[in-house]
Amino acid sequence: MLERYYRELLNFLHRQLNDRDSAADLAQESYARVLAVQHAGRNILDVRALLYRTARNLLVDQHRRSEVRRHDSLNAIPEDEQPAAPASLQPEGALASQQTLRAYVGAIEGLPPRCREAFVLHIFDELTHAQVAQRMGISVSMVEKHVVRGMLACKHCERRLQGLDDPAAERAKAQ
Repeated sequence: MLERYYRELLNFLHRQLNDRDSAADLAQESYARVLAVQHAGRNILDVRALLYRTARNLLVDQHRRSEVRRHDSLNAIPEDEQPAAPASLQPEGALASQQTLRAYVGAIEGLPPRCREAFVLHIFDELTHAQVAQRMGISVSMVEKHVVRGMLACKHCERRLQGLDDPAAERAKAQ
């Protein structure tokens, strides 16, 4: 089988790739895969057809890999045209995220202890109101009130972060 189709397959692959070394590598890989099929005990009706189909599949795979790898070097692109990193990786974005997180944690920590406990169990531990009530030994109605109070604290924190809840502006409006 090797001697019978090798030159023919190698020439076919060379015409496709215009690179003798790459063509030889793909021909070798094609033969290795066909031999693996034969050694697995499968009956091959047309060895030549399987060799060519395997080689074509390997060509497609190689083409896809080269398309994925093809790109301009970032050093060759002018700095003002280089793609920006995601906002979360920018120093300003990371700082803003950290400050936002601290503000929300502060708002939650500012709740009364039982209220905070109910809020955290419901929102972060994802327990139902009934489960929180049972765990804390309080009524479902009380859990609902605690959760609402926690949500309002977070909403107030959000408005403050967006600059919508400025105490000085609120006093100026009242006057």
